[in-house]
Amino acid sequence: MHWYTSVLKQYVAFAGRARRQEYWMFTLFNIIVSLVIALVDSLIGTASVLGYIYSLAVLLPSLSVTARRLHDTGRSGWWMLLGLIPFIGAIILIVFMCQDSQGDNQYGANPKSSQSF
Repeated sequence: MHWYTSVLKQYVAFAGRARRQEYWMFTLFNIIVSLVIALVDSLIGTASVLGYIYSLAVLLPSLSVTARRLHDTGRSGWWMLLGLIPFIGAIILIVFMCQDSQGDNQYGANPKSSQSF
């Protein structure tokens, strides 16, 4: 839960770097919360209104953690635009997100050596 809340606290921090664990734990919690909200939406019959509100609420944090994860692999946040290419773009982004951190780069020091969670 720490990883999810830390990303939400840095919701507009596009500078810096994010470790793989931070990105994937945020993604996991985001999927779990989305499924729970979809279940609640279907039970109370609100036609996905809660889901749309939640998606809008986590849009900026999702973009920022993705940009910081790309920075950790030595790429610019603009690489997120690959996601606009159907199917192929998503696969390439998943590969980028799974890659290990680079050492120190132009986006900052290696977070593996400076943090211990």
